[in-house]
Amino acid sequence: MKRKHQVTLLSLVTAIGIALLPFAIVKRSFKDWIIVYLVSAAGNLLADTYLVKKGFIQYKIRPFPDKFKIHLPFDLVHYPLLLLYYNQWALNSRPLSQIFKVLLISLPQVMMETIAEKKTNLIAWSKGWTWYHSFFSMMGKFFICRLIIAFVRKINRERVSVT
Repeated sequence: MKRKHQVTLLSLVTAIGIALLPFAIVKRSFKDWIIVYLVSAAGNLLADTYLVKKGFIQYKIRPFPDKFKIHLPFDLVHYPLLLLYYNQWALNSRPLSQIFKVLLISLPQVMMETIAEKKTNLIAWSKGWTWYHSFFSMMGKFFICRLIIAFVRKINRERVSVT
C-alpha cells in the first residue's frame, strides 16, 4: 500500500473516531465515562511509550513524527473509544459475559492491527512481539479499566451515577 493511501486511511479512521467520541462520552453518567476515557488514554500513552522505547513496536507513519514516536490517534482516540463502548456495553454484565464482550471487541481490533502490520507501514512489530501480545495486553487493559470504573462506582455508592 502506498504511503499516501496509508496516511489517508489513518486520517479517515481517526476522523471517524473523533466524530464518535462525543457520542460515547456524553451520556448518562458523564463523570464515569470521562474517567474511563482519561484512564484508558493515560494508560495507553504509558504502555505505548514503554513498548516503543523498548523497540517492540514502531510506527513509521504517524502525526507529529518529529515530536512523538508513539501513535497518538490510537492512544488518544481509537483505544479509548473502544474502551468506552466496551464499558458501556458490559456495564451491568456478569463476569463471563464481560469476557465474551471483550473478546468481541478485541479480536477485530487485533485482526486489523495484524493486517496493518503485514500490509502497511503504519505499525511494525519486532523483538518477538506478535498478535497475541497485542491481544492479551489489550484484553488486560480492558479488564483493568473495567475494575477501575467498578471501584469508582462502588466508592460513589450513595450517589450512584449509573442505575
